[in-house]
Amino acid sequence: MSFADAESPDERKRLDEITTQWSLLRLSHEDSVSRAGPARRTLVLRYSSAIRSYVGALMRDQQDADEVAQEAVVRLLKGDFAGATPKRGRFRDLLKVSVRNMVRSYWRKQQRQRGVPLIEESFAADDKAELQRDSDWLAAWQRSVLSMTYDALRAYQQSTPGSVAYAVLRLRTDHADDTSDQLAERLSAATGKSYNAAATRQQLRRARLRFAQLLIEEIARGLADPSPLRVKEELIEVGFMQYVGDFLPDDWQEHGQLRM
Repeated sequence: MSFADAESPDERKRLDEITTQWSLLRLSHEDSVSRAGPARRTLVLRYSSAIRSYVGALMRDQQDADEVAQEAVVRLLKGDFAGATPKRGRFRDLLKVSVRNMVRSYWRKQQRQRGVPLIEESFAADDKAELQRDSDWLAAWQRSVLSMTYDALRAYQQSTPGSVAYAVLRLRTDHADDTSDQLAERLSAATGKSYNAAATRQQLRRARLRFAQLLIEEIARGLADPSPLRVKEELIEVGFMQYVGDFLPDDWQEHGQLRM
């Protein structure tokens, strides 16, 4: 189930060797502080942004949203998800349900303290409201995963001599209407090294391939079974095929190897 690296076959990684978020979650509940502490902090760094965005979509008062989001982060840091298992679904679904339950609990607590009924408009029992809640969470999750993938691409560039993967992909994203010549000028100015249009196109394709690889790794981390089939299904459901579709061959599900 290996998939090809953008530049070096020696750096290929297997999907089933990726540390999943379920693995981190298990580590976060170990008795060993040296193992549990880093795992908990990793979970917080990865998902605090998605949690805050989702809570903000559910709650009108942003101070209340800050308080609930902070509670969720504290729960991750304390290791309060010991009962969670992959059998109960995907990691992102676990977080969504947990955060929604925290919002409900917060509203009920406010209701008791104020002695007046509160209308939980964000939890109205109708299909339209449910679809909106799911859409809000998916949007928050997408932003979080893309942000983490860009961070990983930047780290790759910083650790790889000669790589301009992050620089060229950010330039293409920020200047989508540029011609190859214009993009080459921007890349040359940003890196201090001369690039022509052809070289820039080559660097851009390498960057997109590397980004696709890192995105697949990030998606695989949220799955209990990071097989090529499950990864592809999750990519489709989350709406990320636009980033990886050009590199997924017809036999991806059998071999899990990206097209160079």
